[in-house]
Amino acid sequence: MSITSPAALAAIIDHTILRPDATEADIDQFCAEALHWKFASVCVNPLNIPRVVAALRGSPVKACSVVGFPLGATSTDLKRRETEWVIAEGAAEVDMVISIGTLKSVGPDPVGEEVRALKAACGPVLLKVILETALLTDEEIVAASLAAKAAGADFVKTSTGFTQKGATVEAVALMRRTVGPEMGVKASGGIRSFAEAMAMLEAGASRIGTSRGIALMREAHF
Repeated sequence: MSITSPAALAAIIDHTILRPDATEADIDQFCAEALHWKFASVCVNPLNIPRVVAALRGSPVKACSVVGFPLGATSTDLKRRETEWVIAEGAAEVDMVISIGTLKSVGPDPVGEEVRALKAACGPVLLKVILETALLTDEEIVAASLAAKAAGADFVKTSTGFTQKGATVEAVALMRRTVGPEMGVKASGGIRSFAEAMAMLEAGASRIGTSRGIALMREAHF
């Protein structure tokens, strides 16, 4: 993906605060920063969605919630109900975590079924599917990406940022080759600099998730 201006970069950043110790003041600060820089979204844990929705109301910045986060190790029914709740509270984007153990044990079919169920719950709300690529083989990344695409997801996403390794250029490039040009690819987890963000975009990412959005913008040069 080619980005040629600071405004274009800001428009594809999910300003992310998922720390368990994030305070209301922290959430408010991230929302104010997102409004100032005109980021794509503010991505938070479900409990913080009502506060983010209120802070962003009337702006183009979206409220984004994670679901089944960070392990993906809850039932599809619980993830669906969590999805329905955050959407009812105003979330405009949902980032779900797949069941990684199920993928490894059974294969991609249950992943596709779960994504399909959550996409049905989302309706027009954007659904991103977190694969946790650091825990997967290349073959599993391909299989999960194809399952998510076939199930109607809008994006595949690399990582939660809560395992030993986040996004890599190699994983992003593999995901892009797998899903083709039409589907979104989000690089997230460990992206801390402008150079790293640009490398992810060059590899095929169309969205960047980071808690360091301000640093990226201040380093940006085109």
